[in-house]
Amino acid sequence: MIEVNHDCTCQGNPLVPQVCRITDIRNETGDVKTFRVQSLDGKRPFLPMPGQLGMWSMLGVGEAMFSITAFGEDWIESSIKAVGELTEAMHELSVGDFVGLRGPYGNGFPVDALKGRDILFIGGGIGAAPVRSLIRWCAVHREQYGRFDIVCGARTIDDVPFREDFFENWPKMDNTGVHITVDRKTDNWNGSVAFIPDYVETLGLTPENRKVVMCGPSIMIRLTTERLAKLGFARGDIITSMETRMKCGIGKCGRCNIGSKYVCLDGPVFTLTELDELPAE
Repeated sequence: MIEVNHDCTCQGNPLVPQVCRITDIRNETGDVKTFRVQSLDGKRPFLPMPGQLGMWSMLGVGEAMFSITAFGEDWIESSIKAVGELTEAMHELSVGDFVGLRGPYGNGFPVDALKGRDILFIGGGIGAAPVRSLIRWCAVHREQYGRFDIVCGARTIDDVPFREDFFENWPKMDNTGVHITVDRKTDNWNGSVAFIPDYVETLGLTPENRKVVMCGPSIMIRLTTERLAKLGFARGDIITSMETRMKCGIGKCGRCNIGSKYVCLDGPVFTLTELDELPAE
């Protein structure tokens, strides 16, 4: 384990991470783990809004941007899928180990614009992570929002993350429907077997007074948007995140720009109407 300089903190420099201690690790699926951290003084490293991100780092390995999936009075969590050198190294960490964390970055979901509206939340695979942060926020302020319909899609039922939320906590919320669908049937699942675009079309949801918040693979978003359009949903009422384009987080590296927009400064949360205004790549 690389020795950590415990005196290293942000000190106002957005490029210097805080050293944080891992206080909990949960196995969400076979390749997704949720890491809970505190700063070394036992506090929350920073206060995010739903949809914002943090830059996680390991000395000698690298750094990358991940959604903040949940936060409390003295902790922050991100759910990380093992897909490369850094994430695989993080999956080898244990409670008590140290990581670097800086943030928050990007603009969060428009929690005020969603007030008084019914909301259709859609998360495909690890795309459920940023959606979870918004659902948790809206649940705390439940009286300010209308009906919730929460859709989660995964390859199999064993690939559904945040099982306690999807199967226990959220179904108990007032005026809420939780809808799970998987790509492949297995012996331990008797529910829906369908891709998210097909499944959403069968739910019978109408666009009246309803906003959509959707995160997941780009092909899922494109095909689901086509189905929502058939149901009458306007593109301005569909919100998504381009967080996978985030790099430095502060508009310096230029790797996330699309035309005159920087995903890290102007997003990563956009309505589809706002995305339509950006130049094609």
